[in-house]
Amino acid sequence: MTTARVSGYREGLVDFAAGRISREIFVNDEIYREEQERVFARSWLFVGHESQIPRPGDFFVSSMGEESVILCRDRAGEVHVFLNSCRHRGARVCRADFGSTRSFTCTYHGWSYDLEGKLVSVPNKDGYPDSFRAADWGLVEVPHVDSYRGLIFGTWNPQPDSLSESLGEMAWYMDAMLDHDPEGTAVVGGVHKWVLEGNWKLAAEQFATDWYHVNMSHASALMVLSPNGKPSDEIVHRSGRQYVGNGHGAGFPVHHKNRFDAQTVHEWMDYAALRQRLGDARVEGPMTTGHATVFPNFSYLPVNGSIRVWHPKGPDHMEVWAWTIVDKSMPQHVREAQRLYNLRTFGPSGIFEQDDGENWSEVQAISRGFITNRVALNYQMGIGSERDDGRHPGLTSELYSDAAGRAFYNRWRELMNTPAWHERKQP
Repeated sequence: MTTARVSGYREGLVDFAAGRISREIFVNDEIYREEQERVFARSWLFVGHESQIPRPGDFFVSSMGEESVILCRDRAGEVHVFLNSCRHRGARVCRADFGSTRSFTCTYHGWSYDLEGKLVSVPNKDGYPDSFRAADWGLVEVPHVDSYRGLIFGTWNPQPDSLSESLGEMAWYMDAMLDHDPEGTAVVGGVHKWVLEGNWKLAAEQFATDWYHVNMSHASALMVLSPNGKPSDEIVHRSGRQYVGNGHGAGFPVHHKNRFDAQTVHEWMDYAALRQRLGDARVEGPMTTGHATVFPNFSYLPVNGSIRVWHPKGPDHMEVWAWTIVDKSMPQHVREAQRLYNLRTFGPSGIFEQDDGENWSEVQAISRGFITNRVALNYQMGIGSERDDGRHPGLTSELYSDAAGRAFYNRWRELMNTPAWHERKQP
């Protein structure tokens, strides 16, 4: 399939008004390659957490779409994100997942770069012509890096909207997880990584919009959590709201008393202080058992302290990276309770995570069929229900709704139908 053909019929793949989505967007190789240019190369992408690089010389190897990147802190304490590729023959200059270093040295021919990305050592430098200047061959740096409450994002777009503008009202919902503590948050337990058969959008969309699947897909897990083996209204929420942003989405049950399922965390939380800091609307809504996605591929679960990225690895695969974050003021035993609870529920072998991965793999497995691929998917639940509810910022819909999912794919459609920064004609 040629790029011209994709560009010619791409507009019809997402019918926002009618709530119809073509399965072609999950399986088409050319569409996937174009996503790397038009979605990932110009969006703000989550790279890591500030607590992963606390000191000068610390680094963490991450990904932005299919690009391997190095998040690091230089000697002056400044944060950088570099393309993890030597300028000589293109091998990675950092093969460790994380650590501390004074420089990054390619193991192929020995070119070495400092923490500011400058080329500082070239074996057999005398063999290069007089026109060779080390200053011209430093690591490629992500042009814009910013953070929000400890979360570090970067974008390749040379003239992006600011991170604050990109998040917009979504920041209010994120604060329900990130702003409990004046000291901020910290990562505990490292990063868990696993690969799933399924397109990255299936996971990102579900975390933006889908509480609808919980009672069916997670029925057995809900029974395990219930004291009498039968899910109660305390577990199976039926009322709540769903934030509908510009590709972002957050669903949250409205609960009269927020609860953290890790009992130790629940007992430690000072809800009076939280209400004073965050307000009733957030404590009774987005801080409860909810789900959210920051477009395109960063998602989180407030009650678990789970943050994750759905890294694209071809149209049929994604690599999931998941962290546990905690309030910095949490004592060690409470941090450990949160870490274990997250691992047991939404870790790679967690009782909820396995259900989700099975669903995404099932959808992906049959979507390449000649007939199946031509049968549109229904995203019509809650059409017309989006409104200002007077309590939560922006537009919200019902808890059981496809509204944020439609908005997610509408944002994807807009980006896929707009030339990216590198495709535009220069004046």
